[in-house]
Order: sequence, then structure tokens, then C-alpha cells
Amino acid sequence: MKLKRVWLPIDQWEEIPANMWGEVVNRRIFLQRALIFTGNHRLYGRYMQRVTLEWPNSCANALTDYNLNRKAWIGHAACALALHCPEDITRQAWGLLTNEQRILANRQADRAIQSWEMRYRASFGIRSNVATPLLFGRDTR
Repeated sequence: MKLKRVWLPIDQWEEIPANMWGEVVNRRIFLQRALIFTGNHRLYGRYMQRVTLEWPNSCANALTDYNLNRKAWIGHAACALALHCPEDITRQAWGLLTNEQRILANRQADRAIQSWEMRYRASFGIRSNVATPLLFGRDTR
């Protein structure tokens, strides 16, 4: 079950002060840092999880948008949280990773998104399969 789309004003996004959409003076240094960071799927995944915990507004705004590449967003956000690295440099680093590194990073992204969705649903008391047993199962009264 898809979550209802949430829109929050840009001034509430935690990614803005983390420089996710900003500029840096020395792009080459940031690219090297981003390449090392994104290539370490365990560290990268830990920061993806941190994003889901520390950036509630940005996550609600981005992860309820099913037209967005949510795996890419969580990866860009993790790099911004860890390194204050802009997303365009993170995208460039992604292009330099091996296929195996990308697969491992995408698994981490899937885990982070799933864990955020579970917590988000629980915070609103949303259960995706709550009606199924009552509609199609036997009456338990």
C-alpha cells in the first residue's frame, strides 16, 4: 500500500543545511570522498538509516513521492549527511562504482526505505493488511 503524498516547504527540509543541493569549492576532493564513502556499502547503509531517523521532514517529503527515485534520494541524502556533499557529486561518484558496489548499495537503500516506511506507518497507526482477514476470512465474533 502506497503512502499518501506529503509536501513540506523547502525551509523544513533537513537536507538543505546539509548542502545536498549546494555547491563546494573543491569538487575533486568531494568526488574522491564520495567515491570512497559510497563504495563502502556498510558505512553508506548506516548513514542511510541515520537519514531516516534524523531527517523526518525530508524523508516524509521525498519518500512519499513514488515518482522520485527513492533509492537515489536516500543515497544522496546519506552522502550529504556524512560529508556535506552535494547530490550532483554523489551522482558522479555513483557512476564510478562497480556494478557489485551499486547492487550492495541499492540493497542498503531498500532496507533503509523499508525501515522508514514501517516506522512512518506505525507512527500513524497504518497497517497495510488490516482489512483483509475481516473481509475475506471467517467472522471471529
